[in-house]
Amino acid sequence: MAVLKKPFFQLVFNFCFITALLFFSLQHGGLTSAVSRPSKSRRRTPAAHTRAPGAHTRTPGANTRSPRANTRISGAKMGQWKVLLNSTGVVAMHMTLTHRNTVLMLDQTETGRSGYLLRGRRYRGAVCSSSNVHDSACWAHSVEYDINANKIRALPLETDTWCSSGAFLSNGTLLQTGGHGNGYRRIRYFNPCANRQCSWIQSSNSLMSNRWYASDQRLPSDRVIVVGGKDVFTYEFVPKFSQNERSFSLPFLQRTYDSGEDGNNLYPFLHLSSDGNLFIFANRDSILLDYRRNRVMKTYPRMPGDGARNYPSSGSSVMLPLNYKDGFQKVEVIVCGGSSRGAYEAARGGRFLKALNNCGRMVISGVNHKWEMEHMPAPRLLNDMILLPTGQILIINGARNGAGGWNNAARPSLEPYLYSPKKKWGRRFSVLKATKIPRLYHSSALLLPDGRVLVAGGNPNRNYTFRNVAFPTELRLQAFTPHYMDRSYHSIRPSSVSTNLEQNQDSVRYGEDFTIRFRIVRTPGKVVNFNIYAPPFTTHSISMNQRMLRLRCKTMIRERSGWTNAVLVAPPNPVVAPSGYYMLTVVNEGIPSIAQWLKLESV
Repeated sequence: MAVLKKPFFQLVFNFCFITALLFFSLQHGGLTSAVSRPSKSRRRTPAAHTRAPGAHTRTPGANTRSPRANTRISGAKMGQWKVLLNSTGVVAMHMTLTHRNTVLMLDQTETGRSGYLLRGRRYRGAVCSSSNVHDSACWAHSVEYDINANKIRALPLETDTWCSSGAFLSNGTLLQTGGHGNGYRRIRYFNPCANRQCSWIQSSNSLMSNRWYASDQRLPSDRVIVVGGKDVFTYEFVPKFSQNERSFSLPFLQRTYDSGEDGNNLYPFLHLSSDGNLFIFANRDSILLDYRRNRVMKTYPRMPGDGARNYPSSGSSVMLPLNYKDGFQKVEVIVCGGSSRGAYEAARGGRFLKALNNCGRMVISGVNHKWEMEHMPAPRLLNDMILLPTGQILIINGARNGAGGWNNAARPSLEPYLYSPKKKWGRRFSVLKATKIPRLYHSSALLLPDGRVLVAGGNPNRNYTFRNVAFPTELRLQAFTPHYMDRSYHSIRPSSVSTNLEQNQDSVRYGEDFTIRFRIVRTPGKVVNFNIYAPPFTTHSISMNQRMLRLRCKTMIRERSGWTNAVLVAPPNPVVAPSGYYMLTVVNEGIPSIAQWLKLESV
């Protein structure tokens, strides 16, 4: 027994030591799965799934490295997709929301037959019927979609709106300009009406120049500036003060024109700055234009990186929400996506180069200007950028390779990205739930008053083609519902928002106080914001006139029943918020209400 004592003691000591070591390692996460396999709920999400809110995805060539997030987005946070209609009848090459809660969709008349035959319409002395269905004029190339009824109404167009532009006037009338062929210099109006009987009116006046792939911006004077177009390096105003009013030369457009790539400065990005001047971005460069004196006030630094951002490279841009806290004076823009250098010509030869995978963000007001670059989760072009009521930006639609134009893109981008501008650099992007429907060239997206995002269109073919092509003509209408509309948030969602105006008053005047009333089941959180949003005219990845302002709340009083009265202050002038219709939204702890229409005007 005396001989066995020492080794037995040693065995016991070793066993206790190893047990203690194992316990310590498990407590501090020091062992790998070889010792303890993680539970199913903690397994890493496959790369095709989403990352955590704000997670930064590394991409080749990225100049930053961010720690990987240790959580992931839940199913509800990813959003939901729903098909609303199997066919809109007309491709939504252009799309816009009216204050009557209808959506206008426009295509090109040169595509021939669409989904709606205009029976009984007279054209060239004959009545449109099944006997002359091949005549393009006998088919509708515009429709009005009733959001609440989920129904389509066909509208005739007199001239071709292919790659045209648009902006709303202060009375809610859509001014629509340009196009192709017989629509090059045309001006059209659509005044939305309550009885849904209104239609397009073509003006007897004309534009000074051909405006194909031009951009429109509404001005404080309730006029619209029309900038650029294919092989056109000027701008002009609509409506004109006199018959003799001319167009104005803009050499900046000629300098940014890339002849080998079909322009790369078409559909220039326009943003009205809070000083009344116009920010213009084309290709990779940008200026601040005093359009009243035709004088360039600033030339900004070139956006870093190789490649271009405007059509046909087809990136997108928004101006971040203006805020009452600085008097609406800080103006910041962001530009995301686009095509690599040479992508347009390469695509025409059957090679689809990888799109650009970054965004540039710059404050255009003040005196110090520098692009802050950050990487998206993946390359993207043909993308739409939508300001959400939360102040975040939804990047949706598009492709990962190629350029704009007929069948020039490949590898559809099916997952929307959510960009949170207030988060730290490197943690602003998250990836949301993917759609199953590719939306490439000639697709559009816009925000609806109920918080959903309407997605439509997509046709890289010269005519409506549904078979034997890589990407058929897409007529299905979808809604993407962001996570903030989930039922789990209903107890904190503001509801029944209404504006209390004085008797015989149907609008809010600049700089004045006005009262709104809404209801929240729970006590309002510490952060309640009040936003107004100008809906854009969307086409070719550009959302013309999209604008959001955060308003000042002077007082907010809650009644026992949950009803709350808030006194808000309207924007100070039409320079920061051009007169017209806006969607007013109450956001409680990041959860928005259904928007109500608010008309803003001087008198």
